[in-house]
Amino acid sequence: MTKSDFKKELSYVFDDNLHTKVWHNVLDWIIISLIMVSTIEVFLSTFETINVRYGHVLHFIDVFTTVFFSIEVALRIWAADQLSPKYKGVWGRIRYCFSFYGMIDILSTYTFYIALIFPLPYLALKTLRVARLLRVFRYMKSFRLLTKAFESKKKELGISLQFLSIITLILAFLLYFVENSAQPEVFDNGWKSVLWAFSQYIGDPGNFADYQPITFIGRLISTCIGILGIAIFAVPAGLVGSGFLEAVNADIHNKEIVENTEKLHLAFERKLDKSTGYQITPMNLSIPEIIARMNMNESEIIEAVKCSNDFRIINLASTIPVDQHPSDKLAIEHYIVNRPYGCFIDRASKITIVSPSNIVDPVIGHFSYYLAKMGGFNYISREIGATRPYKSYYLNSYGGNVPGFDQYMADLEVLTKEEGSWVVTLIAASGQNEPEYSTQIHLGYGNSKGDASLASSTSLLCDKDCAERLFSDIESTMDAEFNIKTERQQYHSTASPKIFLRHLSNIKDINGLMIRLAWSCTAWDSRRMLIAKTLADVIHRNILPGVTRVEDPELKKKDIGYCDYIN
Repeated sequence: MTKSDFKKELSYVFDDNLHTKVWHNVLDWIIISLIMVSTIEVFLSTFETINVRYGHVLHFIDVFTTVFFSIEVALRIWAADQLSPKYKGVWGRIRYCFSFYGMIDILSTYTFYIALIFPLPYLALKTLRVARLLRVFRYMKSFRLLTKAFESKKKELGISLQFLSIITLILAFLLYFVENSAQPEVFDNGWKSVLWAFSQYIGDPGNFADYQPITFIGRLISTCIGILGIAIFAVPAGLVGSGFLEAVNADIHNKEIVENTEKLHLAFERKLDKSTGYQITPMNLSIPEIIARMNMNESEIIEAVKCSNDFRIINLASTIPVDQHPSDKLAIEHYIVNRPYGCFIDRASKITIVSPSNIVDPVIGHFSYYLAKMGGFNYISREIGATRPYKSYYLNSYGGNVPGFDQYMADLEVLTKEEGSWVVTLIAASGQNEPEYSTQIHLGYGNSKGDASLASSTSLLCDKDCAERLFSDIESTMDAEFNIKTERQQYHSTASPKIFLRHLSNIKDINGLMIRLAWSCTAWDSRRMLIAKTLADVIHRNILPGVTRVEDPELKKKDIGYCDYIN
């Protein structure tokens, strides 16, 4: 197990969830049990007779639990960056140490070692040991809900307390003005009246304001303060109670969303594609189909999609040219996320399939993914980001000011480190805002529109002989087997300096090919998976001749969705 894997496993132990893997839960319960044992030890040590007779046992428990918690807390701090991105780096670890539970962990554990160097009061040390009991709160769902209630109502609580405090101050000053003339030796300044007013809210346990108004108006004001004393506790209690109820309802609702998201995953059960013999995750599922199959209503589906990170709603009307007057057809698309930008799969291949616009172009990601899987190629795709305003990964027009783009390019550098590598970028063509072309596959390799030469100064090809064989094979094979026509640089320009491939540091040593595919092939042709397989075969035999391709066993496995690359 690598260091990163070990840290990730620790994050599952320290996620305060008692319903993860079995062995994670065992460690959680060990921690809770030792906290309880440590607290009982402190309690028993307060009895002199027990301390005299069993002091050595209690001392052993104290030392053992302290050493155990020292290791546990150190590991918590080390793995804190796995719990939240805000805890990354040195300052992130310091931020974790100053969080509520971080402070409890440190004060209740490491003060033992400070006491070995500096003499600390015995009572203070024992009090800090008892503070370990507060650590149990992190495992208590009710406490987490109460915390959420306070957080959700903190603005209302602040406003109500400000209002009540201001009213109390006003009444306190009025009390001073009416009582000062009657008993100047008692209410000799405004502080006395303010102290008296606020001490009434807590019953004046310290007798700091052991004096009373004697005038009629003063007693009337004190009655108003007494009423406010009820309100100052009743209003926050009501707000917190309301927030707690909302938190409970939200927790129940979140569970329902999790269950519905799981239903969506189950809906994308792989199906046998007879043309290839492979088990394929559905390209997409219409909302009515999910309603019928999974017993979910439309609002549940939409909310589950909204709260997930691997589903999106698509409109298949965008795959049909507007001249055909398509009607809206909403569907759910499933995809893979294992990077901040989307999906990254390194199969140690010389060929990388890139799908940079999946977030805005329906189904092209599914086609690209299976083309790469069938061919044994690397795969990288963009699945995450804003669709309006849309900032493309295909054209680097934003000075790198696009979330995830830098890592996307860095990962692409890793996949193309071998000299002579090929980057095959798949993009949709003939969509809603484009005309229907006479050809369905459009090859681009860095030239201006209409320039099909392989020797152009802007070309992205370094192995032109291989490129010519590949292009000719694509043209002849796709035409012969599917009656799909191919053209080279006829309708689209790929000469722009903003194209992402031109920003790779080794662009002169690799080959860049852009393939625009008509949605009639990738979305609406029943042979779409066979088209993807055939295209993968053509690419493999021309770029990697003589290299034996091992069939991915996942293609024959009956399973749910993209479970092989979810993580």
